[in-house]
Amino acid sequence: MSGPHILRLALQLERPAFRLRADVQLPGTGITVVFGQSGSGKTSLLRCVAGLDRPDQAHIAVHGQVWQDDKQGVFLAPWQRPVGYVFQEASLFPHLDVRANLHYGLRRAKDADPAALHEAIALLGIGNLLARDVAALSGGERQRVAIAAALALRPGLLLLDEPLAALDAPRRQEIMPWLERLRDQVRIPMLYVTHSVDEVARLADHLLVLSQGQVQASGPVSQVLAGLQPPIALGEDMAAIFSATVQARDPRWQLMQVQFGDASLWIKDGGQPLGTAVRLRLWARDISLARSRASDTSIQNLLPATVAALLPDAHPSQVLVQLQCGGQGLWARITARAAQALELQVGSAVWAQIKSAALVG
Repeated sequence: MSGPHILRLALQLERPAFRLRADVQLPGTGITVVFGQSGSGKTSLLRCVAGLDRPDQAHIAVHGQVWQDDKQGVFLAPWQRPVGYVFQEASLFPHLDVRANLHYGLRRAKDADPAALHEAIALLGIGNLLARDVAALSGGERQRVAIAAALALRPGLLLLDEPLAALDAPRRQEIMPWLERLRDQVRIPMLYVTHSVDEVARLADHLLVLSQGQVQASGPVSQVLAGLQPPIALGEDMAAIFSATVQARDPRWQLMQVQFGDASLWIKDGGQPLGTAVRLRLWARDISLARSRASDTSIQNLLPATVAALLPDAHPSQVLVQLQCGGQGLWARITARAAQALELQVGSAVWAQIKSAALVG
């Protein structure tokens, strides 16, 4: 990864009971999801990038502009960094309506562009909310307004700190399509903090995994989740997430065929036109293995695969089997007894029996 459109983060933050270490290069576009359990250092990382916390040592550069470099004596204050920050709780003034909240930030910004506000209002679909009192907004609507306010300042980097954590399940589902639209249409980099596997699946282009203040993995989401050291915190939600293309459909059975590499799957028809790129999720728990191709089964998706690795799972009765299938890494969760009965080892040829596959989003 090289070039000017890169986020360079190298920092150390010491606290009495906590130490954060990170040294990564991240893409200059799309959503990098910062994933980990509570206390892993996700919010601390964002606060250091924003300048709200000052790390003990750091080199932070965004699109070639150095925001902090202790060796050079550079430290830009938070107000000097072109950052939009969206918190768990939407930071809106309760005594102002939506329109006044959005214009407040523009009045305080240097070189504000009113066109950026209009674009943000359209992108987040909040034009019908402008005259509403903040108190009358749902949690999802409040967060959409807060994101629009951040985007209106045309930031060089957008930071979102668990923006769905304070919402109930229906409100999370309400705002998720808007976040997907944000990912697909806004050409600025975003760091998105979460411990939700579903948000990783639906939003992440790049995945940065933290555990106890240390970087466990960093890379494109499909590569990280297919890697030999999957973030064990995914638990029962362990899955492969990757791109595929709609290739064919079967109107009689309401199915469509999606292609990835030289393999394909039949899944429920979502109505996408042929040639559409889609995001696919295959759970490890929904893939079983056989040494020969079954001919008398209800499972419709049977794919030839090769065992790339066998790893112990969180419980000793289970084994995670990494597969190479159609050029894509997959995971299957089976019992250790089944792995022994099948005499699985690295290089074994198997049939992956896909019991369930789903489009993401």
